Amino acid sequence: MEKRYPLPPFTLETAKEKVQLAEDAWNSQDPERVSLAYTVDTEWRNRSTFLNGRAEAKQFLEEKWKKELNYKLRKELWAFTDNRIAVRFEYEYHDKDGQWFRAYGNENWEFDENGLMQRRFASINDLPIQESERRL
Repeated sequence: MEKRYPLPPFTLETAKEKVQLAEDAWNSQDPERVSLAYTVDTEWRNRSTFLNGRAEAKQFLEEKWKKELNYKLRKELWAFTDNRIAVRFEYEYHDKDGQWFRAYGNENWEFDENGLMQRRFASINDLPIQESERRL
C-alpha cells in the first residue's frame, strides 16, 4: 500500500512538514511527482475546474505548467486537525506573452490513513503584476 509520510493524525510539526513537502513538489513543476501525493480516486476543485482521479490531476498539472511559466509557489499552514490541513498560498508566473501574475488562494486538504490526499479544494484569484513587482 502506498504511504506518503507524515501520516495523519497531524501535529503542528507534521502539518508544517506536509505543507513544506507539497510546496517543494509543486515548485518542481513535475506533474508525475506531484500527482503521486494524491489517492488514485482523489477529488479536486481548482477554481471552477472539478477533477476526479490521479490521472486527471496529472493531466491538469501538465497543462497548467505549459501555460504558467516560471512558476514559483509559497504555501503557509493556516489550520489543521486530525486528517485535514488548510493552507494559504501565493504563486507567481507569467504567460506566453510575458504578462506576470500573482495568484492568491486557500486550499483545504483531506488525507486518507496512508497520508495520500483524497480531497483538494482550491479557491484562487489572479492579479496581473509588473515583473518589477515580483516577490517570489
